[in-house]
Amino acid sequence: MVNESLIDLCNLWSNSVSDLSKYNLTYKPFGPSAILIEWPAQIDEDIIRNIAAFERSIQKKKNISDTIIAYNSLTICYNREVNFDIEITQLQKQYEEVKPLQDAKSKIWQIPVCYHPDFGLDLEEIARVKKISVEELVRLHTAPDYLVYFIGFQPGFLYLGGLDEKIQLPRRANPRLRIEKGSVGIGGEQTGVYPMDSAGGWNIVGKSPVDFFDITKPKPCFAKAGDRIKFTAIDRDAFHEIAVEVRAGKYEPQFEPL
Repeated sequence: MVNESLIDLCNLWSNSVSDLSKYNLTYKPFGPSAILIEWPAQIDEDIIRNIAAFERSIQKKKNISDTIIAYNSLTICYNREVNFDIEITQLQKQYEEVKPLQDAKSKIWQIPVCYHPDFGLDLEEIARVKKISVEELVRLHTAPDYLVYFIGFQPGFLYLGGLDEKIQLPRRANPRLRIEKGSVGIGGEQTGVYPMDSAGGWNIVGKSPVDFFDITKPKPCFAKAGDRIKFTAIDRDAFHEIAVEVRAGKYEPQFEPL
């Protein structure tokens, strides 16, 4: 049976992206072999879905070596120098013809997270500051389907939007020198998962055993801009069981198509 909440989400998604050519884009040369395309300078779900749909419509072009998404921009890197006038004209035409994002096979990824205090270094402190229980904090963190805005900071670090305002918290005044791989953090209005050991200033609420970046795989990062992330709470035993599967190369993140 199809999950009714997913059907509702798909309907909302489809309605919100039906007009994909409503933005007045700016095209700029970005060195001899790249073009920077800019949308309105704001953080907005409709904008990021529009960017992601446009990106996926051009990725099959043979002369493109890479594409980079940010909150309100798309950088297209070519494998040679380009004639900007010709290329920008082609991109403008292609933008007018781009299809809705749901046709690009976006996914909702199910990501297990252990919210035990051993992993959630700041879990109890956040609950105290927000004057809620740890259980309520976990419930609020696992409730949304988070939108992947873009990948940055580190390879595989997903900037996720949709965090409940009740648990939004500024980054720590004193960043930690080491945060373990898989740590799930809150930074301002966003949440995210550290794909590798790193220094960082986000408030840590839990840990996921999932690999968010694996250079040995054809697609090192399984998610992409425009996808959704759904966190599910697991206990320590389940965390360690999944971690064993991950190390053995037997675990793949589960997803449902949008």
